[in-house]
Amino acid sequence: MEGLEGTLAELRDTFKSGRTRSVAWRKSQLRAMIEFVQDNEEEIFKVLGQDMGKHPVEAYRDEVGIVAKSARLSLSCVEKWMAPRKGNIPLAFFPASAEVMPEPFGVVLIMGSWNFPISLTLDPLIGAISAGNVVVLKPSELSPACSSFLAETIPQYLDHKSIKVIEGGIDVCEQLLQQNWDKIFFTGSQRVGRIVMTAAAQHLTPVTLELGGKSPAILDSSSNPANMKVIAKRIVAAKWGSCSGQACIAIDYMLVEEKFASYLIDLLEKTIKQFFGENPRESKSLCKILNKNNFKRLLDLLKDPLIRAAVVSGGSVNEETMYIEPTILLNPPLDSQIMTEEIFGPLLPIITLNNIHDSIEFISSRPKPLVIYAFTRDETFKKQILSKTSSGGVTFNDTLIQFACDSLPFGGVGQSGFGRYHGKYSFDTFSHEKAILQRRFFPELEPRYPPWNDFKFQFIKLLYAFNYIGLLLLLLGLKK
Repeated sequence: MEGLEGTLAELRDTFKSGRTRSVAWRKSQLRAMIEFVQDNEEEIFKVLGQDMGKHPVEAYRDEVGIVAKSARLSLSCVEKWMAPRKGNIPLAFFPASAEVMPEPFGVVLIMGSWNFPISLTLDPLIGAISAGNVVVLKPSELSPACSSFLAETIPQYLDHKSIKVIEGGIDVCEQLLQQNWDKIFFTGSQRVGRIVMTAAAQHLTPVTLELGGKSPAILDSSSNPANMKVIAKRIVAAKWGSCSGQACIAIDYMLVEEKFASYLIDLLEKTIKQFFGENPRESKSLCKILNKNNFKRLLDLLKDPLIRAAVVSGGSVNEETMYIEPTILLNPPLDSQIMTEEIFGPLLPIITLNNIHDSIEFISSRPKPLVIYAFTRDETFKKQILSKTSSGGVTFNDTLIQFACDSLPFGGVGQSGFGRYHGKYSFDTFSHEKAILQRRFFPELEPRYPPWNDFKFQFIKLLYAFNYIGLLLLLLGLKK
């Protein structure tokens, strides 16, 4: 960090040179990103295994594959994305032309996340590169093997004068946030998101915050019984099959009708055994808890007598290995910590309702979630969920897959964050859209100038109300 000022000065000089604005530079870096993940696939699997205990299949699905797919899409589309697009001009301004030109912000800070330390660090980087920015990449220190790997390997592939990787802990983050950036992109908790936003406000720096929250899943008991096994698989996958619930898009809690709860719990238990075996602690398909601090936080939730009484499946722990069994809870107190804070772990509360339509009021009375999952065939109910709740996104009858859709914006709303990325949305997030208007010197519209009179007042009203009338009056030469 002693050389931070020099690093930022070098990045600013690189940006001022204009080299990152060219389509050639952007494409060369995107090709290098594709080469990076292809060449280092096995090493990425290794470091993800060290930090998170991720199986190679899960690592490829959620990390390597995401980055490669995103880089290929950007490579094929970046020239189209960066081209100016025409804007419409009122007839009263004829003859004139207008366009919107995307331009890079400049020097960007990207702060990655520990739970998906490859994809949630490199996917935003792809957007920043596509938009023509220079970047400081700060991997999460909570995934040390992945952080070291990125710091050592990225300079071998990407332009080291334009893209810098800086490692470190809280002290490094604090020093980085004191700098004057042109854009900050942060993925992480709401608590740290507030710190980032406060620091950015000192320099009026635009920020994208990808946070989380308590994302619910609604299960309508009118769902086709033949589909319930599929639904159970998708629920278990979204809670335990991706980072053991340590994901912003994991299901945080479920809402079901009371009469349906016991059937659902039985089905989930069977699916958990199908996915992770009779003894999940021996499964290689279940990620580990990140570290002792996260394990203790989850253990403290379970030690609460009221929470312990709500456990209906699982609940066993091993403090030595930091293992927590996939656990289902039924109706924990709504004012308990497990129901007021994001769980971020392998604990799934199920809340029962008299009528599943009450789930709309339940969700809308709480902070806006990153995503709402809803399993229902009722089209009217779907419309009510969309119109009466607010969330970053809504996925009907599936889980997680919205994250892999480049045609959809990904991001939160309210306390679950703001800003969006993926595909073209990543390019837009790291671009400023500059408005450009050009006009000739003739004809001139005299009523736009003082001294004012009633005719000019009526004339300008016509211009705003009916552009074609204003043009007609202009062409007829009516002026006073």
